Formats: sequence, C-alpha cells, structure tokens
Amino acid sequence: MSKKVGFITLGCKVNIYESNALKNELSANGFIVEEAKEDDDVYIINTCSVTNMADAKSRKMIRKAIKMNPNAIICVMGCFSQTNPDAKEIDGVDIIVGNGNKKEVVSAIINKLNDKKTPKYINILDILEANEYEPLDVTTYDHTRAFVKIEDGCENFCTYCIIPYARGPVRCKKADDVIKELIRITKEGYKEVVLAGIHTGRYLDDNTNLSGLIKRILIEVPELERLRLSSIEINEVDDEFIELMKNNKILANHLHLPLQSGSDVVLSKMERKYDSKFFKEKIDKIRTARPDISITTDVIVGFPYESNEEYIKSKNFITEIGFSKLHVFPYSMRKGTKAVEMPQVKDNIKKERALDLIEYSKELENNYALKFLDKNLDVIVEQAFGDDQMIGHSSNFLQIILPLNEKLFGKRIDVKVVKIQDGKIYGVIL
Repeated sequence: MSKKVGFITLGCKVNIYESNALKNELSANGFIVEEAKEDDDVYIINTCSVTNMADAKSRKMIRKAIKMNPNAIICVMGCFSQTNPDAKEIDGVDIIVGNGNKKEVVSAIINKLNDKKTPKYINILDILEANEYEPLDVTTYDHTRAFVKIEDGCENFCTYCIIPYARGPVRCKKADDVIKELIRITKEGYKEVVLAGIHTGRYLDDNTNLSGLIKRILIEVPELERLRLSSIEINEVDDEFIELMKNNKILANHLHLPLQSGSDVVLSKMERKYDSKFFKEKIDKIRTARPDISITTDVIVGFPYESNEEYIKSKNFITEIGFSKLHVFPYSMRKGTKAVEMPQVKDNIKKERALDLIEYSKELENNYALKFLDKNLDVIVEQAFGDDQMIGHSSNFLQIILPLNEKLFGKRIDVKVVKIQDGKIYGVIL
C-alpha cells in the first residue's frame, strides 16, 4: 500500500513552487500526495521565516503535524530551518533540510521509511556560500495559472529583512531551461504563467537579463497567452522592460512593485535602493506605456524612525502614486537584522497605522475597479464560485465573478464589467 505524504506550505510563491516540485517527485516515486491529514505517514512542512510571526507559525505547524500522527515521519524544510539553528533540536522531527538542497528531501524520506531507526537527517548548507541554482521543476500545477521559478536568493540586505540570510545570493535558472518549461506548460493547456523568484528583477543568465528572457519567451513560446511577474523592484524596471510592456499585450497589465515606505527618511533607514522621487518618475514612465495598468505594492508601517509626520508623508505619497491595492505589514523585529538595534515604534501605533492603511487599500481597490465599470476585459476563468458562479482574473488582476459555465474553466474569454458591489466585481460573458 502506498504511503501518504501530507504537505503544509507556508510563505511565498517560491515556496509553493518548490513544494509542487517535490509533490511531483514523490508522486513519481509511488507516494500518495495530499494536503496534511490526520492519518498521513509523512508530513512535510515547507517553512517561512520572513518575520518573527512567520517563525512562530512555522513552529506551530510543526507541532500540529507531530500531534496529527505521532508515528509519522516529520520533515521540516525551508527558511525556518535555514535561519533557526535550534530547529534541529525540536523533538519529533526526523528530517530537517534548509534551502539550496531541497532535492535531498525525497531520498531522505525513502531512507527513513525503509529504516526508522536511522538517526535524524540534517542537511543545512552554508547558504551565503551557495553559488548554483537548484534545479527543481514542476510538472503539474494546482491552479489555472502556472508558476515558474526562475531565480533564487537576494543580495539587497535591507535592514528589516532576513531573506538574504535564508535564501543566499542570487542564482538563476538557465534561460534555455525556462523556455523548455514554458513550452511544456503551454502544451498542457495553461494560458497564464507567472515568473517567480526571491528577487526576480535580478535575473541574469550569461548575458540574458530579465528583459532579455521575456523577449525570448514572447518569441519562442507563441502559445502563451498571458505572462505575469510575481514582483519586481522599481529600480530594476528599465527602459527595455517598459518598451516590452508598451508593445506586447501578452505581458499582464499589472505590476507588483514593493514601495515599503513613501517617506525618504524611512527608506534611507531601510537601506532601500531608491527614494520617493525615483519611484514616482519610474511610475510615470510605466503609465506612459500602460495608462490603465494596475500597480500594487507592499508597505511596512511602524518601521524605526517612522514618526507620525513620516507616516503622513508615506500615506500622502501612496495617494500620489494611486496604487490599486496595498499589502500592509506592521514592522516586525527580526533577530539577525540591523533594524533590531534601531529605536522601535510602539506596537499600538503600528497596529493603528496598519489598520488605517488596510482600510485605505479597500478605497484604492474600489476606485481602481470603478474605472472598468461598463468596460470590456479579457479574463482567464479559474474555478467555480458558489453554486452558480465562477471566477477568473483579468490581465490587470481584477477578480471577476461570472455566471457558471464549466466548459470555460481554463479558457481566456472576453467579459464586460456590469456591477461593482461590496468589494466584488461582476461581469457578463461577451
């Protein structure tokens, strides 16, 4: 009887991609792969460590897996493993693997199943010394849109961020391998692909940068109908990239550009690589190429040195840019980063500012959606929504609710936006 492996995946799209790659490999080795259930023989917890809260959630999920089946093999991998030396001391964990060597997981599980008396398997690389991209490829996907990991690692060392210490330096998938993966994906019927990475804008394979890779994709993967980026830093949006957006509608009409703060004082303390003037000038260039583009962002509130005056500056700048959605994070101290040593903003002030911006984001989302009332959008249909509706996303990443027609799942269709109510967008099929 095949052994059952239950997955718990935390954190970013890269983690999701890597979990999917391991799911595919485990299935190929005869395992039954599923979301974690009480009778699984093996649990794999792919962890996150971006904040102290993420660490706490990772620990909680490890304890949950151990409790679900005390006799199961427990495998912990990813960023929490990499950044927490005490992770290997957690009672009940059988396998612990960091980043850069997740391919070890499947063989470690097989060996442990064959001989449960073997010692705890621990494999944590010195990730700051990693210099090769780990080839993990996905063959099947959980969603209508497929994610393709093209890069790993980050070298920005922002003062609030642990990720460079968790993921190591920038390493990139070969451009030829990216193209091969996309050709296979489109032949399987996927209409949309998201290029993902820890620091996607730093993609470089020999002389092929991100814009060069996108050019190749547009030429060599003609069946692809929509190409989206998971995220890109504003200082990596070059003129070549903007020109590609201007001339190629296959590139999604949406960019996620992390701002973090609209205050130059705070940006300087974060050691970001731009100021508000640079950010605004680049946005203006992007909107010259794509006037109705959706631009979403990340904002950290309550970072050290964010006085009330600086917070107001930040919010005013957000208004000036006119984002279509904010992902808001109250600053969380992270051991091992420079910002821990800085003067801290009180928790109640952080919470107040976070709630303020979350409410403001709803207003921004509604304002952006209203621009498309009675307009036509192209939508890729994803799944059923309730009993008689379905949902899909437009190129500019609006979620549209449509009348149910299961024959259209996975298809790209034209719709007209007919109603916006209670934060939901409704359309009819043209």
